[in-house]
Amino acid sequence: MAIQWYPGHMHKARKEIEEVMPQIDLVIEVLDARIPFSSENPMVKTLRGDKPCIKLLNKSDLADPVTTQKWVEYLELEQGVKAMAITTLQASQVRKIPDLCRKLVPSRDTTEKDIRTMIMGIPNVGKSTIINTLAGRVIAKTGNEPAVTKRQQRINLKNGIVLSDTPGILWPKVDNESSSYRLAVTGAIKDTAMEYEDVAMFAAEYFLKAYPDAMLERYKLKALPKDDIGLLEAIGRKRGALRPGGRIDLHKASELLLHEYRSGKIGLLSLETPEMAEIEKAEVARILAEKEAIKQAKLEAERLKRSGVRHNNND
Repeated sequence: MAIQWYPGHMHKARKEIEEVMPQIDLVIEVLDARIPFSSENPMVKTLRGDKPCIKLLNKSDLADPVTTQKWVEYLELEQGVKAMAITTLQASQVRKIPDLCRKLVPSRDTTEKDIRTMIMGIPNVGKSTIINTLAGRVIAKTGNEPAVTKRQQRINLKNGIVLSDTPGILWPKVDNESSSYRLAVTGAIKDTAMEYEDVAMFAAEYFLKAYPDAMLERYKLKALPKDDIGLLEAIGRKRGALRPGGRIDLHKASELLLHEYRSGKIGLLSLETPEMAEIEKAEVARILAEKEAIKQAKLEAERLKRSGVRHNNND
């Protein structure tokens, strides 16, 4: 499933970020703790260059805590990066961010100038709620639908830190198919942009392997289904998601699984690990290299063809 959701305001946002970035001291990237790899925008690293970066693993209250700690350690292997797991349900965690900013930009303490930060993140990751908590008042719009923030704004937190808010930006194309599905499972893209059954089957297949006990407990199953469709059918039977004639309503069962996962009712489940990310990054690099090789071969063939035509004309 290829996700290519790049509205005009997102293209505009990238241009605005490129213009402002030279004046920024530090970048704050908000990630979804359940999918730190898939919610990490590859454009952010390119745009920020060597500026220090805080990676906030938000929604940690919905993620597997053991896996989240692995992600914190993994992300901090990158030079200049400090990672921190938070949940906006605990404002005290969010309020630790300014102190972390000061530690990463210590030079500002001596110049008595504000630390200029930029907060970035994909849609629906909780960025606006973090901003409102830091500011102590409602500044940024919040909502359950992705892409609520449509324009960039500067916020003076009145504590030595100025925050530039940006619209949530997705990149033009998600090269890793598994990441596309994970973004859909967590609700990072609008539900109208995906097939519920496809996304739910992806989630079901992963949950059966990674969290079988959670499936048995949540849906009161006596035995673990063999595959993704089997799990959705079992959920449908247990919850009465039936069509006339007693047939399972797969769409309704898919909605149940996805909505209960997003709300944390199934349990604290992460959709990816650092080990998975390393494997998938290598695979994506291989695929992109193959595509580039094919592209270059075609260009070379066209060049030789044009060269042959010119040679024949000269004869």
